[in-house]
Amino acid sequence: MLNVGRTIISQYANSPTLTQLIESMNDYIDPRVNMQAFYDAVWNVDTAVGFGLDIWGAIVGVSRLLKIPSNTTTFGFHNADIPADWAPFNQGTFYTGVQAGQSFLLPDDTYRTLILVKALANIVATSAPSLNLLLRNLFPGQGVCYVIDNGNMAMTFVFEFDITQADYAILTQSGALPHPAGVSVSVVVLGDNFGFEEMGAGAQPFDQGTFYQPPGS
Repeated sequence: MLNVGRTIISQYANSPTLTQLIESMNDYIDPRVNMQAFYDAVWNVDTAVGFGLDIWGAIVGVSRLLKIPSNTTTFGFHNADIPADWAPFNQGTFYTGVQAGQSFLLPDDTYRTLILVKALANIVATSAPSLNLLLRNLFPGQGVCYVIDNGNMAMTFVFEFDITQADYAILTQSGALPHPAGVSVSVVVLGDNFGFEEMGAGAQPFDQGTFYQPPGS
C-alpha cells in the first residue's frame, strides 16, 4: 500500500512502536511485486510463459501438445500425401499397420503465436481474406502462403515453401485454422517440386523433386 498511514486510526497514529510495526508489515507483504509478476507471467498473453500460456490455450481452445507423424517412410507409390510418407525400392520399408508418431510440446514463443492465431480464428469469418491473414500470422516471414477456393465445397491451403512436420501438425491437428462447415480442406506444399532454375528457390532436379499437382486436381 502506498500510504499505509491512512489506515491507522487516530488513537494509535502517534505510537512509534505501532506505526513502525505496521509500516514494516506493509513492506513485507507488499502485493505490488507479486501482482506485477502475475500480470507478466499469466495475465498478459504477450509476455506470459509456461503455465500462463497453458491457461490462455485452454481459454481459446488450443493445446500445446501436438501429435507429429513419424518420419519413417513406407514402401509405396507416389501419392498426394503431405508430408510425403512413401518411398521407392531400397528406401522404404513395408507397412506394418502400426501408426508410429511422437508427441511434441510447442515452445512458448510458438505456442503464443498459435494462441493468438486461434483467438483471431474464434472471432473472424471463414472467408479467404481472413484465412490468408491467419496464415501470414502463423508463418511470418517464411514465404508465400494462401488459401484457394476450389469450388465444389473444397479448399486448399497452399505453401510456396517447405514446412516442417511440426508445422504440418499445427495445420492439421491444432484446430487453429478454421474452415467453413462442410468444406473439405487439403494442404499443398510447393517447396519441393521438380522444375528448372527459372522456377526459383523451390525447384528440385530429377530424382529429388516431384511433379507439381495443381490444387483440387
